[in-house]
Amino acid sequence: MTVFWVVAAALVLLALWLVAGALLRKPALAWPDASQVNLDVLRAQLRQLDDDLASAAIDNAQHAQSRADIERRVLEEESVASAPATTGSRRGTLVLLLLAVPVLALTLYVLLGNLRALSPEATLAASGEPTQQDIEELVARLAERMEKQPPGRVEDAEGWAMLGRSYAALQRFPQASQAFARALQLTPQSAQLLADQADVTAMQQGQSMRGEPARLVAQALQIDPMNLKALALAGSAAFERKDFATAIKHWSAASALAPPDSDFATGLQGSLAEAKTAQGGAGAVGSAAAPAAVTSVAAGTSGAAIGSASLSGRVSLAPGLAAHVSPHDTVFIFARAAEGPRMPLAILKRQARELPIAFTLDDSQAMSPQMKLSNFASVVVGARISKSGNATPQSGDLQGQAGPVTQPAAQVDLLIDSVRP
Repeated sequence: MTVFWVVAAALVLLALWLVAGALLRKPALAWPDASQVNLDVLRAQLRQLDDDLASAAIDNAQHAQSRADIERRVLEEESVASAPATTGSRRGTLVLLLLAVPVLALTLYVLLGNLRALSPEATLAASGEPTQQDIEELVARLAERMEKQPPGRVEDAEGWAMLGRSYAALQRFPQASQAFARALQLTPQSAQLLADQADVTAMQQGQSMRGEPARLVAQALQIDPMNLKALALAGSAAFERKDFATAIKHWSAASALAPPDSDFATGLQGSLAEAKTAQGGAGAVGSAAAPAAVTSVAAGTSGAAIGSASLSGRVSLAPGLAAHVSPHDTVFIFARAAEGPRMPLAILKRQARELPIAFTLDDSQAMSPQMKLSNFASVVVGARISKSGNATPQSGDLQGQAGPVTQPAAQVDLLIDSVRP
């Protein structure tokens, strides 16, 4: 918007400079004064009249009458020639134009232009894609609402858990940990909350499961041995300490529970293969950290309980756009209601090097209790590749969209095939 106003001001100044130059420039040619021309003609007639009298072409009476008429006309022309000029001052005209040109230009833009184009956030919101400001404001409202709740209400545990997952999606892990801690105070026997807290704690430790994250996961499995996320994180903790047999055990159990054909299930299979290779000594393990396929809530791993709404699919890139993408570009995958609020119901953040990406969107990624996938029968699924990594859509981003999709739906195939203007 700043660039627009700078360019607009420069164009207005250029127009004023051209107009002022034309007004202040002295004319190259001066047209003869009409009164002076008439006087010269009348004087010539007087001389001709005197010549006619001398040559006896007219008599004295005719000469006197004609001369009186010509002299009267000479007096009239002389009075006109000597009258002061009535043209307006050039300086006054210039001042008037200096004021009128910018005012007229601004008025015409207000009447005929597109004022919304000056506000990228408003334009992007109208486009239906979630912006960073949209998400931040929604999370801030949820946090404010939760802080106003009376302390100790068990029914608020879901709200605190949702706030924690929202902070985790924004990669604000300290705030996420605080929100999960508030939820655990109300429901300390929740295996899912213990797994979520272990996840964000590990992210604050550089994605290491050592210490507190491993203790929280072990506690979660004591409460619910079949908790999907706790099993996945337990496998990560075992792999990190190079206990490959235990990692295989936990990841095999998690794989049996994961939604079929989801990105999470695909990641578990890759992790299992790596753990089996490491256990058999067929290949060296390059890092003590868990395989990248087992990711955190912030990267989009589903932490929803079995039975919650979910939407799976695959995102791919049109071959003609492959040259415009680098491996570290950010891929945003999101779902929004086909009709109604334009805010995201769920959103994932991945990297372009993972394309094609199998994804699962579910209620665990919701930003508020009212904005869940399970609350809407028809949704639109979109994907966008950003070089800046900014959740706010930018010109030049690659994008694709599918839908409306009626839930429950079969596999959603989403193709990124256009460039954002």
